[in-house]
Amino acid sequence: MTAYVSAFDLFSIGVGPSSSHTVGPMRAALDFARRLTAAGSLGRVARVGSTLYGSLGATGIGHGTPDAVVAGLRGLAPETCDPAEVRSAWTDFPEGGSLRLDGSHDVPFAKGDIVFIPRTRLPGHPNAMTITAWDVAGEVVAEETYYSVGGGFIRRDGEEAKLATAGFPYSYADAASLLAVCDENGLSIAEVARLNETSLRSEEDVAAGLDAIWDAMSSCVDAGLHADGTLPGILKVKRRAGVIRGQLEEVEADGHRELPGEWLGAFALAVNEENAAGGRVVTAPTNGAAGILPAVAMYWWRFLADSGLGAGNAVTPYGELVGSALLGFESDVRAVSDGDDLDEEQTAEANRRRGIRRFLLTATALGSLFKANASISGAEGGCQAEVGSACAMAAGGLTAVMGGTNRQIENAAEIAMEHHLGLTCDPIGGLVQIPCIERNAIAASTAVTAARLALRGDGSHYVSLDAVVETMRQTGADMSTKYKETSEGGLAVNVIEC
Repeated sequence: MTAYVSAFDLFSIGVGPSSSHTVGPMRAALDFARRLTAAGSLGRVARVGSTLYGSLGATGIGHGTPDAVVAGLRGLAPETCDPAEVRSAWTDFPEGGSLRLDGSHDVPFAKGDIVFIPRTRLPGHPNAMTITAWDVAGEVVAEETYYSVGGGFIRRDGEEAKLATAGFPYSYADAASLLAVCDENGLSIAEVARLNETSLRSEEDVAAGLDAIWDAMSSCVDAGLHADGTLPGILKVKRRAGVIRGQLEEVEADGHRELPGEWLGAFALAVNEENAAGGRVVTAPTNGAAGILPAVAMYWWRFLADSGLGAGNAVTPYGELVGSALLGFESDVRAVSDGDDLDEEQTAEANRRRGIRRFLLTATALGSLFKANASISGAEGGCQAEVGSACAMAAGGLTAVMGGTNRQIENAAEIAMEHHLGLTCDPIGGLVQIPCIERNAIAASTAVTAARLALRGDGSHYVSLDAVVETMRQTGADMSTKYKETSEGGLAVNVIEC
């Protein structure tokens, strides 16, 4: 059994504000509705309801969980829906209204049909929900319990999470075996991931899919940088990314040098403000930590990729340039090398995209380790599982596109994760806003620092990434539930909400 999880599972395009509390429940409700249709039972349903347990019950309203459940029951998918259709699906549900199950069968529905039971934790996972459909006589037509296990992944009770984890040509269980696979085959970490991906789909589809993930990430950064106003919820948090963008552009317009570090923070704030507003985001590997990887990748794209410090001329330990065929995607490499086919600007753009693919593939290989051997769920492991994992993934990805060796990449991920150990998940008001938004900006900076430290060394270090992953798992298991996305401890109880 390999730890590797496909990039297209780990990075999913969805909606805010939470992968485990919004995207996961929406997918669960959609799965339930589709099962009714597939079983031929949809027409028998006269009523439907859902019970939210544990963390879903505790902070579900602030995370938009009931809205997501209603949207999923209607047949909406987080990948393709209009986020505006999700935001108020339950909150503004009309009294005496009906719900169109799977887009085709109307049943009476009331807001009270979604029940919150925060004090009951099912053994399968802290994020649990049961969905039930009844007929006109009150008999159960169908009932399923789902667990939202982090990152938008769901598991139906009695089944394993549906992941593409079998049949990969390059299997590994932990960081040590990943490095061994790389050594044995003369591969970079990114190339191990690429070859695993191309065992499932064509080279062109992998490249296009990674490009689509990056396009969604960069669009989210841009949207957040150009938005203003106040975020939804009782805290009335003002957006700051757009204001900071204006300040930085004003400084640059006056002829002063660019401020990469401040832009890095603005990029992260932009994504997480979009997430908090329920906008279109990429789960990376969760929504609560969705700003870290896009911010670090955009930092590289904008300030390093063409500076001679990025993918243009850094030499790998295998004697090839980063950005060359080592990245795979031979069709793209041929297009770039066609000479007159692309002008200088187009060539630079193509090289940047190849670098971003390397960044995402490296991050995928690393993120898979956290998911397999610890957790990426805040309700299970605290914020160390979300922000810590994302920081490590971003640090490794940046090290890769800066020409780092496999061991320098592993070192960068270890540094980043080590300094997030014990981080609690204590969102004020159950909203993915405070401290979540700023926390992404700080973690993005930590990722860059970790990459720089690793690149200054030779890859050898005392604490292994595997030791840190295991420590994170143990710490999460020992952590009190009040510090794991229930808003029952920490800042959530020590700061007045209004």
